[in-house]
Amino acid sequence: MNAVDFPEFIWVWNARLGQTTPRHHLRMARWLARHWRGHRREMLLMAFRSSGKSTIVGLFCAWVLVGDPDLRIMVLAADFALAKKMVRNVKRIIERHPLTQGLKPKRREHWASDQFTVNRPGELRDPSMVAKGIGANITGSRAEIIICDDVEVPNTCDTAPKRADLRQRLAEIDYVLVPGGAQLYVGTPHSYYTIYAAEPRLESGEAQPFLAGFERLEIPLLDTAGHSAWPERFPPEKVAAIRRRTGPNKFDSQMLLKPVNVADGRLDPDRLRLYDAELCYAEGNGQPVLSLDGKRLVSASCWWAPAYGAPGKGDASVVAAVFTDAEGGYWLHRVRYLEHDPDWGEVDEATQLCRQVVTFAREMHLPAVTLESNGLGRFLPGLLRREMTAAGLPCAVVEIHSSRAKDQRIVDAFDAVLAAGVLHAHRTVWATPFVAEMREWRPGGRGRDDGLDAVAGCLASQPVRLGRAGGVLGERRDWRPGGAGLLAQTDFEI
Repeated sequence: MNAVDFPEFIWVWNARLGQTTPRHHLRMARWLARHWRGHRREMLLMAFRSSGKSTIVGLFCAWVLVGDPDLRIMVLAADFALAKKMVRNVKRIIERHPLTQGLKPKRREHWASDQFTVNRPGELRDPSMVAKGIGANITGSRAEIIICDDVEVPNTCDTAPKRADLRQRLAEIDYVLVPGGAQLYVGTPHSYYTIYAAEPRLESGEAQPFLAGFERLEIPLLDTAGHSAWPERFPPEKVAAIRRRTGPNKFDSQMLLKPVNVADGRLDPDRLRLYDAELCYAEGNGQPVLSLDGKRLVSASCWWAPAYGAPGKGDASVVAAVFTDAEGGYWLHRVRYLEHDPDWGEVDEATQLCRQVVTFAREMHLPAVTLESNGLGRFLPGLLRREMTAAGLPCAVVEIHSSRAKDQRIVDAFDAVLAAGVLHAHRTVWATPFVAEMREWRPGGRGRDDGLDAVAGCLASQPVRLGRAGGVLGERRDWRPGGAGLLAQTDFEI
């Protein structure tokens, strides 16, 4: 048993680092120490992002090893790198904390980056602490404490099969944990069907929550009165900035710990800001400028979600262009639903679509087109580059493979910009099926979402800033600030 309580252990560590101890860290520490001493071995700690919860849990691991060096701790995380990060943190604490002296072993092989064994009286096969990714084979391992640190992330829970696989893998913990061992889950919810839910999701077949019976501590960033749990790090203006930047859905999930249903983020076209202005390309003082409604544009994103089949049947092939201005505004200038003529035998369907995209890129003064290369898109980049070259258009073709669930991709892209009221849409956009797609869209539904997919790709992708090929820009110069080359006069002779 430790002579020093866990809150004091944290205070000594922070004092050594010249740091203060936030109130919510003491709250976590008292809760962990009380449950550990009281032999309540099933715990769930949820706290807002960047709250320092993993740091506190790392200190907790070092503290329990001081009290009982024979303990074996396994850290499970969504990936091995994240789990290893916590192990490295605990090693650092053991090396430097005044109350852990004597734990560090003399043999270097006992002090590896992903596992270590402290000086202990027992002869045990398993190390004192080991890191494992959630997909690793843990059969045959044994531990007195298993810490599940951020096992639920978008890559492990954004589809129903992934959520089922995560639960199946976490069920293996019961075969690793020794009798009387402790489980500690640490994280934030990333899905409405989160493993951290306090209530069962009956529609998914749950009769009880996944972590039923676990002691819970939840520390959201804001309390019911709107006061920050960490005002020194998260004052009101920073909280407002995070909410504006991430959107209400993600803010509620990651900062307020509310399991968010993706359906709550359905798209409201009434939040779009209508405009009629057209692109204006001009040159002044030898510098090209592209503006829209009196605002200079600084970057552009173009996304093509390709498809082809008989016109009016199946998925639509949609290309969209979104511009951004210096003030952070987004301008959805065009959404074009492409069609081809299957009876035009002289030119195949794919080439017809590529030529329409080339025309679109020329009209929009686009520096690059991003092409979704899933399925059909595997062979289109080469065709599109060929048509760009044939047309003499200096526009890059960027290939992207989409692996995330489309529903979540759409919500994440639109949520923040719609909530902030910074997404403008040209009047021509309202004459396309795009607005109807927004109004009728429901996650998991069978309605059309081809235009939504293309615009979401524009919003989610970073503006491409690639050098122009060929040197000569043809009929126009690069309008992006800093996009053109610079010729400097020098006195050097080469």
